[in-house]
Amino acid sequence: MGAESRPDGGEGGRSTPPVVAVRAATKVYPSGLEALSTLDLTLDAGRTTALVGPSGCGKSTLLRMIAGLEQATSGTVTIDGEPPESVATRGELAVAFQDPSLLPWRTVRRNISLALTLAHMPFDGSRVDELIELVGLAGFGDVRPAALSGGMRQRAAIARALVTQPRLLLLDEPFGAVDELTRQDLVTELPPLWRSRGATAVLVTHSISEAVRIADRIVVLSPRPARVVADIVVDLPHPRAAASARSREFRALVDDVTDALARSRTDTP
Repeated sequence: MGAESRPDGGEGGRSTPPVVAVRAATKVYPSGLEALSTLDLTLDAGRTTALVGPSGCGKSTLLRMIAGLEQATSGTVTIDGEPPESVATRGELAVAFQDPSLLPWRTVRRNISLALTLAHMPFDGSRVDELIELVGLAGFGDVRPAALSGGMRQRAAIARALVTQPRLLLLDEPFGAVDELTRQDLVTELPPLWRSRGATAVLVTHSISEAVRIADRIVVLSPRPARVVADIVVDLPHPRAAASARSREFRALVDDVTDALARSRTDTP
């Protein structure tokens, strides 16, 4: 679908952030592995929600279902009442994974602009260059990925995810493959980019402190099959610099999430 035919008018399609609704969703793989169990969850428009839980609990499966990359075995996943696939074809949904997956033969600029092509949107050089600068890659637009550090490649991947101005941004451990100092820089510098655009965002992370730094809300999932065991509001002002992690309020939230994770391992459905 071309940009000119998007609903609600305008090149960017719908401008308001969406609500994501997961209703009685289950996911059972052909092997019999049950990843999700009758999960109900509403993700608020314009806010960042973090999904945390034990390794293998189904966090990434849920994220992929919201992205339209996996289908629910039963139940539904909708974005403002639409199937995720419909939203994705308009470039209104973007995903950033732990692996930046940049094409090695394309420069940073051309990797970012590829998202516009795939979303059937016109090339916008000024938008691409603005994002290159905003993610801290000024001067590297014509450089190929092999010449970039891991943190720089992840910055480029985030810029690629943002270039279509998505209403919904899905992040699967986006900072997990870089060193700790780089990770702290990315956690500080990149979330304001999607917040300033008013996007709804969903973050999968194993790091509790990262979830508290970034999210407005933390949903704690049980061991597989995933179910919601805690839903915690993060009522801290933005932006949250690294120093905020030393505050009493921050530590209290980390303790709340940690306790919920511990309980999830012993509770039964």
